[in-house]
Amino acid sequence: MRHGPLKLKAQILCGEAIALGPGKADLLEAIAEHGSISAAGRALGISYRRCWLLVDEMNRCWRERLVVTGRGGGGGAAVTDAGRRVLAAYRALEAAIDDAVAATAAFATLDAALRDEPLPPSAP
Repeated sequence: MRHGPLKLKAQILCGEAIALGPGKADLLEAIAEHGSISAAGRALGISYRRCWLLVDEMNRCWRERLVVTGRGGGGGAAVTDAGRRVLAAYRALEAAIDDAVAATAAFATLDAALRDEPLPPSAP
């Protein structure tokens, strides 16, 4: 999420792995919308392999699987009830962070002191 020059990215960690972040949340939404990992990847401009690795990492990080896939050549994928709950909580967390940033004087101070663009590099 971005507020002018401030970009915040909420990441939920499981050990050193990113259990959920903005990209994985977008992937969950795309899987829910398209019903398959490959279609979600096409919609997001991400390879199937990368999407599969992200789904696998999410499923290994959470107590319940967030995505289930079809077996036996049937294809398809679905976001589980646990996946929908985790995604909704993550989006609520993003909204709370967004609200907190908008309400803080610290951000206003930083924003007022920041240039629109950096100056050219100094000569050595």
